[in-house]
Amino acid sequence: MEYISEKGSEICDQAFAQKVKELSDAHLDRCYQCYTCTAGCPVAYAMDYYPHQIMRMVQLGVKERVLSCSTIWLCAACETCATRCPNEVDLVRVMDTLREMALQKGVEVKEKNIVSMHKTFLSLIKSLGRQHEISLLVLLKMKTREFFKDMILGMRMFFKGKLKIMPHKIRGIDQIKEIFERSQLKF
Repeated sequence: MEYISEKGSEICDQAFAQKVKELSDAHLDRCYQCYTCTAGCPVAYAMDYYPHQIMRMVQLGVKERVLSCSTIWLCAACETCATRCPNEVDLVRVMDTLREMALQKGVEVKEKNIVSMHKTFLSLIKSLGRQHEISLLVLLKMKTREFFKDMILGMRMFFKGKLKIMPHKIRGIDQIKEIFERSQLKF
């Protein structure tokens, strides 16, 4: 069911909140806007909407604004919000769900490099079962065309033995691939 918001410019989709609730397995209805998530968020200063505002917009079904906002991409998934929430609302899972919904819908976002990082990170997990930093760096540099940015830092890490040259697959990689296929992630 859809309706026009009070401002008259936005369509609110009641099924959106239910879909987010099902996919994230988070208790959206427990959020009563105490702002604890926002107060503890270390990157709230950079967000266009604060975490508590995202929760409220999801509850109200403001789908288009939520899926196109910067906040879902700027979330560092540090879990401070979920840890501090008095009602144990797992906002990190909600943000993950919103990112995946935005990707599946093909929403245009301002944070293109963050989206590239997200997709590349997940593709390496799918293929190797773990992360390989040099592969991640090479793939990201090819996508973003920023070949020399952070080069000095990368070289320092490499010479200190922090970056392994060859990637290693984990045992049970087929199980990881099966998880990705069941989740129907597109990247």
